[in-house]
Amino acid sequence: MAATSQYLTLGLAGETFGISIRNVREILDMRPISRLPHAPEFLLGMIDVRGSGYPIVDLRTKLGLPAVSATEATRIIILDVPMKDRLVGVGFVADCVFEVTDIDEQAIEPVPEVGGKWQSDYAAGIGRKGEKFVVIFDLAKLMANDKIPEARDAGMDAPRAA
Repeated sequence: MAATSQYLTLGLAGETFGISIRNVREILDMRPISRLPHAPEFLLGMIDVRGSGYPIVDLRTKLGLPAVSATEATRIIILDVPMKDRLVGVGFVADCVFEVTDIDEQAIEPVPEVGGKWQSDYAAGIGRKGEKFVVIFDLAKLMANDKIPEARDAGMDAPRAA
């Protein structure tokens, strides 16, 4: 029997991406995001989810794709992202979320070096779901060089010293 893993599939700029379901905490409808001063362009700000603040990353901007306005289908995916030897809660904005699907681990191929619309060094490989290709994110690489606020120390509502 082939070993399969479950992936949450999502859409970005007409492409299908996958994130291991092990990293997914929850999927939220788009909501207002509190901006952070001096944040990198891909970091939209913070949201509060049941008393915890999460930094929100625009996946399009992070991958070098043009930003678009949110639609009815836009979702925030709260993930556990491996950063510096631990898991950090981060929200990613995707154009849409499709489904949780099984992908055959043996069928995941390396990303071809032909270049695409997005930066391929963030991809762990390419899987197949029927006739479709699913680009599997490597979350550790995606966020490896970024300094983002963490959920517990975000202090969204904390008064700031002058």
